[in-house]
Amino acid sequence: MKSGTPDIKSVPIKNPDAKNVIIGQSHFIKTVEDIHEVMVGSVPGIRFGLAFAEASGPRLVRTSGTDPSLTDLAARNAKAIACGHVFVLMLDNAFPINVLNAVKMVPEVVHIFCATANPVQAIVARTRQGGALLGVVDGGSPLGVETAGDVPDRKALLRKFGYKL
Repeated sequence: MKSGTPDIKSVPIKNPDAKNVIIGQSHFIKTVEDIHEVMVGSVPGIRFGLAFAEASGPRLVRTSGTDPSLTDLAARNAKAIACGHVFVLMLDNAFPINVLNAVKMVPEVVHIFCATANPVQAIVARTRQGGALLGVVDGGSPLGVETAGDVPDRKALLRKFGYKL
């Protein structure tokens, strides 16, 4: 790292079972309890793991959740990203669409980078002070534009998941 020039790298998000993941930024340790309460209040039976990286004080990765394996996975990903005030939320038995607005309404949440089950890479800048999550690579690049023949498949998928009648 040159003086004043950050090192940019990609950090793959580990997600061996293709669970849904929400990655965001928040500003306060209270995030852990508030997101936990939102999750259990949003979807009965939801399984999730949450990890939040403190940016000051002891600078620990704080965790909570209803599923120890998802909580461990979230903690390992937050530690790999290694950027203060970033949270990783791993979901099972629910989709991001079921909880995303509630998570965004948590007063401490300032930004959502992604909500996906796709392969994800976190794009991180490192300086002498620490790390900054710049964004994410969510899935792959588009291979074309939807045609009239593709529309029925898109509509069928939404109905299969129960989001449209």
